[in-house]
This record gives sequence, C-alpha cells and structure tokens, in this order.
Amino acid sequence: MSVTNRLLPTLGEREVVEQLRALRAQQPVKYTAFYSSQLGGIVTDPALMVIPFDDHMVHRGHGVFDTAGIVNGRIYDLDAHLDRFLKSAERSKLKLPASRHEMRDIIIRTTAASGRRDGSIRYWLSSGPGNLDLTPAAGAEPGFFVMIFAGLVYPEKFKTEGVKVMTTTYPIKPPLYAITKTTNYLPNVLMQMEAKAKGFDNGVFIDHAGHVGESSNMNVAFVSTDNVLVHPKFDHILAGCTSQRVLQLARTLIESGQLKDVRVADITMSEALASREMLLIGSSVKVTGIVQWDQHTIGDGTPGPIARALLQLLEEDMRSGDRLIDVPY
Repeated sequence: MSVTNRLLPTLGEREVVEQLRALRAQQPVKYTAFYSSQLGGIVTDPALMVIPFDDHMVHRGHGVFDTAGIVNGRIYDLDAHLDRFLKSAERSKLKLPASRHEMRDIIIRTTAASGRRDGSIRYWLSSGPGNLDLTPAAGAEPGFFVMIFAGLVYPEKFKTEGVKVMTTTYPIKPPLYAITKTTNYLPNVLMQMEAKAKGFDNGVFIDHAGHVGESSNMNVAFVSTDNVLVHPKFDHILAGCTSQRVLQLARTLIESGQLKDVRVADITMSEALASREMLLIGSSVKVTGIVQWDQHTIGDGTPGPIARALLQLLEEDMRSGDRLIDVPY
C-alpha cells in the first residue's frame, strides 16, 4: 500500500462544524429537528445532529429504535410504537433516561419544533458513551434521541403495479433478536441489497421450519384462495404496529363480505405461493400488493382488491381515526 505524504490537519471546533456542514450540503437530507438527551435539547441544523463515536449504540449496536408517522400535523399511533419501544429496551437491558410520559412528551415537542406536518419520527435509546468495550461503561447515562424527517419514500408504482420479492439467501434472525427492534439491521440490509442486485424490490425470510417470516423492514400477509387474510405468527418476527392495526381494520372486510376470516398462523411457502394476494405492510409503504415472488406470479399478477381495500382503511384511519395526537406547533 502506498504511503501518502499529505499532511492530516488537526481540526479545531470551528473547522469541525464547517466540515460537518459541508458534508451535509453534499447530501439531500431533510432532517428538520433532532432531540438529544446528551445535548439536553433540540437542534435544527443537520450538521449538529450527532452522537459520540463511543456510544455503545454506534460501535456495538446496543440500542433500540422505533418510528411513528406525522399525518396532517398529527402523530399517528405513537402509543403502540412506544409500547413496542419499551419492550425492546427491556429485552436489550437498556436503562430508561426518563419515564414513558416524559419521553412521549419529548417526541411531541420535538415534532412541534420541526414545523413538519407530514413525515416521520424516529427515536432511539442507547446505553450511552464512555468506552469501546462489549459491556457499557460504568455509570454511563442512557441516550435518548428523536429525529424528525421527511420519511421513507417508495415509488408510486408500488401501489399501481405492485412489488416483486425474492426468497433471501440470508438466514432469518433468531426469535429474540427478530422480535426486538434493535439498531443491528445487518441481515435486513444484506437482504435488501441482495434483492436490489437481482432486480427485485425486496426479500422475504423463510424460517428453519419452512414457514414465511418477514421482509427487510416490513411484514407480509396473504389472502388465501378461500378468501382468508393470513398473517405469519409474531413469535419469530417483528410485531409490526402497522400490521397489527391492519389486522384489526380488516375485520370490517369480514362484515362487508370481502373477507371470510382474519388469522395469524404459520404459513408455508407453498401455501403462500398459492395465495390469491400477497401483501407488503409497513408504516412507510402502508399496504402494497406483491405480484411476484421469485419466478412465481401471485394471483393474476396485479395488486388485488384486498390490498386496495386495506390501504383505503389504513389511510382513513391515519387521517381521522382514534390514534391521532395533535402537535402543538
């Protein structure tokens, strides 16, 4: 390896901030507000939205996160997401920096400071900085961070034309790690990269018993040939808040005769491939029809009526349901 003679400068505070701002100027980021318990407040300059390099979440992945949506100036389904966040923290042996009520209030106030009326809220809990060991530093204070941003955006054709997925070659996470929403998403990242490289939109995990698991950052569900909505069990995959809400809303389709039943059960790959519809469900993608899995066409190869009906129910719930919190802008 060649050795460069270029001098490496030792930077001061002013130069560091300038370099951070130059970095952000090169990126199309839309981060509008960031709360850090380590800073003790909110910043709105993306260059200042930073975490110490020796925070245990950064170098060991010892942290958890969750996401909620902002719709027309109101936060959707925050309490369900916070419940899951606290369960993930408990499984990860993370101390809380504040009470649930206080963290909820910080999330709402950070949203208000952002001025953003549509987008996403992502929040994290870390075990804190102080060393590079496997175990957290003695006396480390847990870090709580809240980011308000534009949200993940998927192509419009996902709704109109549907999505193509593949069976990933990467193994599914063991149940404890699958049901805990940690910052360690390496299997999910590799799955998504593999799918994109092979011309698919996403991948799907299959568990060791041959049952369908989940996608990279979304759940999957199926409409059987006898018109039953079937979702994989949540004991070995992440319990998606959007999936759980969709399963509740889907009950109205039984009343209208569009579905025969709604079930949470194991589903084999052969059963899944024979389904009338396959759905991709998540907070950003909402509900989208999957039209191809590997080389198999699902249904008639177009997004089906149940996908459209569930999307309409979910979007209505996000606009006018009982899970909305007003933001005091």
